[in-house]
Amino acid sequence: MDEGEEPLLQSESGIKYRANNSRFVYVLAFFSTIGGFLFGYDTGVVSGAMILLADVFKLHHVWQELIISVTVGAAAIFAMIGGVINEKFGRKRTILVASFVFTLGSLLLGVSFNKEMLLIGRIIVGIGIGLASMTVPMYIAECSPSNLRGYLVTLNNGAITFGQLAASIIDGLFSSVKPNGWRYMLGLAAIPAIIQFIGFFFLPESPRWLFARNRDDEAIAVLRQIRNANVDDEIHEIKTNIEEDKNVRTSRRFLLIQMLMDSTVRKALIVGCGLQLFQQLSGINTVMYYSATIIKMSGVEDEKKAIWLAAVTAAVNFLFTLVGIYLVEKIGRRLLTISSLVGVTFSLAFLGIGFQLSSIHSATVNNPIPDTHCSMYTSCTKCISAENCGYCYNSTFSTCLPYIKNSTSNLCQSKIGDTFKFNEDFCPTKYSWIALVGMIVYLIFFAPGMGPMPWTINAEIYPLWARSTGNAVATSVNWISNLIISMTFLSLTDAITKYGAFYLYTSFALIAIIFVSLFVPETKGKSLEEIQNVFKKSWTPCGSRRVNE
Repeated sequence: MDEGEEPLLQSESGIKYRANNSRFVYVLAFFSTIGGFLFGYDTGVVSGAMILLADVFKLHHVWQELIISVTVGAAAIFAMIGGVINEKFGRKRTILVASFVFTLGSLLLGVSFNKEMLLIGRIIVGIGIGLASMTVPMYIAECSPSNLRGYLVTLNNGAITFGQLAASIIDGLFSSVKPNGWRYMLGLAAIPAIIQFIGFFFLPESPRWLFARNRDDEAIAVLRQIRNANVDDEIHEIKTNIEEDKNVRTSRRFLLIQMLMDSTVRKALIVGCGLQLFQQLSGINTVMYYSATIIKMSGVEDEKKAIWLAAVTAAVNFLFTLVGIYLVEKIGRRLLTISSLVGVTFSLAFLGIGFQLSSIHSATVNNPIPDTHCSMYTSCTKCISAENCGYCYNSTFSTCLPYIKNSTSNLCQSKIGDTFKFNEDFCPTKYSWIALVGMIVYLIFFAPGMGPMPWTINAEIYPLWARSTGNAVATSVNWISNLIISMTFLSLTDAITKYGAFYLYTSFALIAIIFVSLFVPETKGKSLEEIQNVFKKSWTPCGSRRVNE
């Protein structure tokens, strides 16, 4: 090999070809990962915006959960529909549609004047997120050279966490712009969506999709543009794989049923779906969607302060995602995932303890005012948990009073005086710092492991003929469990208390540790054939030993 020449790489089928890293592939990856950024931005921005929206539109917990969760529900549906759209119209057109739809949804959210418009806008945004979430990683993977593929696909996860950080900063900047700061928070998402829409007009279609449609001349031209070199060997590999895939699809009309009938693939599917399920059940989107709300619940009175503290958690999430990118090839997937879950379990328990301490030491009602349905409550925690009741207090006086959700004032202020503070969603406490510390520690452990590893492992454990369907099924499990968690958090805190909700998530994380320890093998440094051989053997504790046999 001549000095400065790229090394020979070996493909899955054994064909060797030379890596050629054109700068164009980085341009392609940049515009593609804007889709990940938009997904992260939406996840992050709704956390801060919801504090303002709940006040402006007087939203009950059910409506707050609905406005957050309809985006996830729409994304889950259109992530599945996106597979059909991708096959028929291609990756490029699907991403163009996704960015256009996201732009419309963001603009509608920015001009909403009632909660119904907010709901519709969030559904439209969810459609864009769903299409982009399953298309962008596939587009990057199909266009990238193999020596950069893993790195570039993983960057999409980094773009998601960077989007969450950017959203938190935007939330902080516009939190003091009242009454319309939330309009800027939600509407500004249209800007990166427009940039992606314009950029993709000048980007090529996936060469693999073009080959599959017998548009060989276009596909070869795209490959040469991306690689900037001779691509004959890679063309042969792609066409061979496509022919194999066509043969399998012809003989296996019901692919998912065939996957379930094949014991090897069934085991891989259980592992892949289990990882995606436990990623959500361990509470990540509770922390991300409701971070500012959780901080406010813990006893932080100032809304702007709560929003900026939520930005700190988003920054931690982004920085430690980069740590995960560094560690994945150093210590392996399995150890990184288990270590992550151990830290997640302890931090969730820490959050539960913090909220329980706040409840035990909740301020008492020392001067109740009779003749209201709220006068029966003797502590702040019980008061704010009751329907239409809030805690009214100053340094010497406190009581539990009803409040009117559709009024800009409340009974505490109008009947007693403006010198009193009135809270309907949190109690003053000296333990509020525990929520912030707990969420930071949670993300320090979650971001490197349970954040990216379910996606990385799912990309490796299926045979070629089942890879697309396996990832689609596992992704659907992720979205559906995401929907369940985001829809139920506030109602769960009402039903089993705030600390009870976090103890429940702690139990899920403990089960996840057992699941990973028993069933998830180490895939670091192994060929796809070696990984598939693991699932042909019986499952035993410490399954990673089987990989090295």
